[in-house]
Amino acid sequence: MVDTTDTTSAERLDQLRESLNAVQARIADACVAAGREPDEVRLLAVTKTFPATDVAALIDLGLRDFAENKDQEGGAKAAEVARLRPDADVRWYMVGRLQRNKARTVVRWADEVQSVDSARLADALGRAVANRMERGERAGPLDVQVQVSMDADPARGGCPVEEVPDLVSHIVQMSELRLTGLMTVAPIGADQDATFARLERLFQQVQRDYPAVVELSAGMSGDLERAVAHGSTCVRVGTALLGGRRLASRE
Repeated sequence: MVDTTDTTSAERLDQLRESLNAVQARIADACVAAGREPDEVRLLAVTKTFPATDVAALIDLGLRDFAENKDQEGGAKAAEVARLRPDADVRWYMVGRLQRNKARTVVRWADEVQSVDSARLADALGRAVANRMERGERAGPLDVQVQVSMDADPARGGCPVEEVPDLVSHIVQMSELRLTGLMTVAPIGADQDATFARLERLFQQVQRDYPAVVELSAGMSGDLERAVAHGSTCVRVGTALLGGRRLASRE
């Protein structure tokens, strides 16, 4: 459920400000260590299970990019944030596993889906976008990223590394979708440097064939420094920014 309380306590705002400053400092330090400019890496706030008032507070603190893991929660929260901050230029991302039957609803609120892991899901999203364009409810294609599975575990989602080139080729031929990059969630317990180095090589391979694919979404609260060292342009941070997760809402 989305919290419909309209205000954020001063204590919570101070917590968020302190956490945001700390995360931004980590990103800046990681960029310096990697010989990169801090503005090369974007912070994507993962707000799953947290109320719309937290998002509104982060907007007041300067953030504009927010991610959700579930379609139902994301749609409701995006609508509530639009009510709380109607003039804010906010961009919403779907980063969780997505079933094909959710394609029609996710395109109503998500500006980008970073968890496309199959041609069938891409096709479902394409049909949903086309339907909205035909009804005059959408002006252009949906931004998407291919989620790469670094361990080929079907329970975790993602496209196996060896199948990524074919999926990329499939998506770039679709007029309803615009491929912006690759995304991954590093397997727990895996060698972070080896994982992100392999992803970086794959990303460079895709870029050689498709120069318009410019974003590498990798790195979270616990491993963002290693991801930045291997070319990440977008880190998805939840816990380090918002604190420990609340109980997840059910769909």
